[in-house]
Amino acid sequence: MMSSAAGMIDLGDAGVLTPGRWRWLRAIVWMMALFAVEAILLFQKLPLPASYEPIAWVVLTVAGYGVYAVSVRYGERRTPTEIALRPVPAELLIGLAIGAGMFTLVFATLRLTGAYTLAPGTWNDWPTDMLSALRTGLAEELLLRLVVFRLLMRVAGLWPALAVSATLFGAMHLANPHSTFVAAIAIAVEAGLMLAAFYLLTGRIWMAVGVHVSWNFSEGPLFGARVSGGTEAGSAFVSGPVAGSPDWLSGGAFGPEASLPAVIAGIALFALVLRAALQRHRKAGTSSFHFNE
Repeated sequence: MMSSAAGMIDLGDAGVLTPGRWRWLRAIVWMMALFAVEAILLFQKLPLPASYEPIAWVVLTVAGYGVYAVSVRYGERRTPTEIALRPVPAELLIGLAIGAGMFTLVFATLRLTGAYTLAPGTWNDWPTDMLSALRTGLAEELLLRLVVFRLLMRVAGLWPALAVSATLFGAMHLANPHSTFVAAIAIAVEAGLMLAAFYLLTGRIWMAVGVHVSWNFSEGPLFGARVSGGTEAGSAFVSGPVAGSPDWLSGGAFGPEASLPAVIAGIALFALVLRAALQRHRKAGTSSFHFNE
């Protein structure tokens, strides 16, 4: 078992993941079961008035993490160190700063190349926007990093887990408005890979959550651009692609996430964070990420 005390990923080595015959199959079935339960719980639409939706988001998100903690405790017979609460303030704040800085750099590049407009907007619902971004980051990181990526690492090791989980993350965005295969590939590369690297670096989910939350919040409620094809009801600024600018540069109707500057920034940050994670593991004596023995 890999302890997360030194930033290691705790993949699980007991309970349903006990070494032995068919562990790879047990891990896949466990992953699919957890994914199904968490997806239903985290994205449940309750029959409530719109004004009560933010309260429902909080309740369902807390319940989702509670179910994950109980499942790991009794199904894998270990403490879920990947969601340890003590590191939350520091790691979440670092992630928030990185995500905001990253998107600001991407947007500045889009403005400097003449690919995007920017104008003042009207922003009256910022508390709901903040809560919505936090809910999305927490929910998607639980599903894609803690369930899919971690358990695929248990099955096949680092590189297959990175490839499959990132591909799934991109594919999940194909149903979004104005989505294309190019946009899905961009999401897979710049977010699916990059966010997994932050999880690898710390052994916990909070920094990845912070990056995810502040990227979405900066992109939509702050700068007023489309977030994965969706639009905002109100935002501090309003922005959009300049007429005639190529979609590969601006991201087109899907938003800046499908733009070349975002892909380049995501790949660069992924490479830097993954290198730091690999170095940290080597110093701790775990030179290989193939933990499927």
